Amino acid sequence: MTLCTESPLGISPITLGTMTYGNPVDFDQAVALTQYALSRGITHIDTANMYEGYNRTPGSAGGTAERIIGRALAGLDRESVRISTKLGMKVGTAPVDGGTSAEAIHTQLARSLERLDTGYVDIYYLHCFDTGVPFAEMLEALAEELERGRIRHYGVSNYSAGQLSGLLAEADRLGLPRPAVCQPPLSLLKQDALQELLPLCLREQIGVIPYQIYQGGLLTGKYRRDAAAPAGSRGAEMPGWLMARDGSLFDRLEAIEREAAGCGLTMAQYALRWTLEQPAVISAIVGVKSEAQVDSALAALRS
Repeated sequence: MTLCTESPLGISPITLGTMTYGNPVDFDQAVALTQYALSRGITHIDTANMYEGYNRTPGSAGGTAERIIGRALAGLDRESVRISTKLGMKVGTAPVDGGTSAEAIHTQLARSLERLDTGYVDIYYLHCFDTGVPFAEMLEALAEELERGRIRHYGVSNYSAGQLSGLLAEADRLGLPRPAVCQPPLSLLKQDALQELLPLCLREQIGVIPYQIYQGGLLTGKYRRDAAAPAGSRGAEMPGWLMARDGSLFDRLEAIEREAAGCGLTMAQYALRWTLEQPAVISAIVGVKSEAQVDSALAALRS
């Protein structure tokens, strides 16, 4: 199994995910957990302007995870850490509070930088495809922010292969910078991106940093056939965020667990390693609630 060990963007193979920061991982716990991950060699933190954990409702203000990261990084060497954040999902009622228009890009970036307490982010993602904004408008706004130094690179999240191809073609036509990274959902249970998106990224030299690699915890081994979701799990706390736990799913999970055991790995470690060996993948986002989960993910790289 060949794993990515070094990214041209200086990103560690494991990216710390922060979607649950705020709830169930409270402010002080999240600060400590972020600092622990950094101390263990994880150098890349992924967040978004909308992240506030399970407190999230459509259009709510977000910003919680960014504030936590800003606090966690206070006093640290900024150049030693890579920070990614995103815009596009609704975070308020004003037109500028959603989508990826030029105005939204400039406004939401400024707000994110203030919450993160930094002068720049290493990667700024378009969090979703915006059908109402021409590629040219987005590309010109991102080019302005690259020129200003408020972003080092930009990327796309939740784009299809066709949407990414369209963005690349327009960037080339206008002579504007291309995206450096792409962030799709990808796991042993959700492999759609392997069909067209990852081959496209490999051809175009775009790094892939997938999310949902544990599929909401289903690939951690904590769920059992005909058993209630364990306390503290996503299935117990936010069951609507998981795919249906039916017999077919457990057939797949049990087969994966056997494969993992045959490799001397936990299911979670196996899922992480599988993700990191996929085409164009340079890092994988791992959401954690404890130091033990950080250590388990890092152990997968050494196994």
